[in-house]
Amino acid sequence: MVQEKQSDRQQRLDNFLQVVEAAQKLQDDIMKYGLEAAHLYCDNVDGDWLETWGEDEDGQQSFIELVTNFLQSDDLVAVKVRKLLKEKSLKEIAIELERGLSLSEQEDRIYAVKNVLVGSVAVGESNRGTSDEIDEIELLILADELLENLTYILE
Repeated sequence: MVQEKQSDRQQRLDNFLQVVEAAQKLQDDIMKYGLEAAHLYCDNVDGDWLETWGEDEDGQQSFIELVTNFLQSDDLVAVKVRKLLKEKSLKEIAIELERGLSLSEQEDRIYAVKNVLVGSVAVGESNRGTSDEIDEIELLILADELLENLTYILE
């Protein structure tokens, strides 16, 4: 029993030392080669891995692609969202929506989507009295409609 505990401790110490040595080698390579050290540690550094991030191996579209395609459509909700968030790219909007939709509670998701929509709109502030004014209730309604559409698309 005592022998097993000592060998287990020794094994963990050996593993720890290997990890420290590997980290030191990585640090030395970065100091020696700079950013080119990435080629020593990563396969396909120059490939299209960033563009294909999130795609399933069986070729299914990623969440970002699905939402971006929806936002490009002529759907009334998509048109409203594009008009409201005109200074953001569709991909940026999709990424922000993905974060909000990952929440578990329905009410949290609605408010997260509303916060994405409110990101570029100062509700009730300097634009009071203009025809572009959008209030809290309209934002919640739009957020709910957007959430319904996205839920339908993703299922």
